[in-house]
Amino acid sequence: MTDHLIVLPGGGYHRHAPHEGEPVAAWLRGLGLAASVFAYPVKTRHPAVLEAVRGEIRRVRDAGASRVGLVGFSAGGHAAAHAALAEPGTADLVVLGYPVVSMLLDTHKGSRDNLLGPAPTPAERAATSADLLVDASAPPFFVWHTADDAVVPVQHSYLLGMALAAAGVRHELHVFPHGKHGLGLAEGSGAPARWTSSCEEWLRGEGWIA
Repeated sequence: MTDHLIVLPGGGYHRHAPHEGEPVAAWLRGLGLAASVFAYPVKTRHPAVLEAVRGEIRRVRDAGASRVGLVGFSAGGHAAAHAALAEPGTADLVVLGYPVVSMLLDTHKGSRDNLLGPAPTPAERAATSADLLVDASAPPFFVWHTADDAVVPVQHSYLLGMALAAAGVRHELHVFPHGKHGLGLAEGSGAPARWTSSCEEWLRGEGWIA
């Protein structure tokens, strides 16, 4: 039995960003963790992504994983958080980079349009807002963002952080002052490059790294 992390790259729910996929999985493997990239469906409507991520988690568990974590970026961060929070016990741990969290905010419109269509109802937007799904059963979260992200504003991560805090869920939230959207491993980006070492320490504290 082993632990396994599933990486969900971003791409606005219309593509998969390559630098947020295999390079991230390779970094995790370098920490001694089992990791894989999941090409969840894009250009398709909810609940196709949610069902696909749940299916991949089941597949990994059936293959022998004792614990399964999700690592998601941007829209992939939304997919990870949504899957982890919509049904208790789905994931054991979540790592998010500059995630889309709320479908009630005006941003990120591209992800929302691709997932819910051009005219979702307020109820549909609320039901797919990860921060509104948090309760005390949520798994631990590690979240990072940059304060001047112009594509997916940092407000998304603040909403999630406040919801996790209100529910008493273990979490770590890092906001770096500067950095463009879509940094991935963020090598050579200055302060945001520290997220990987911080995440490694957090994973060690959560008992995923010896």
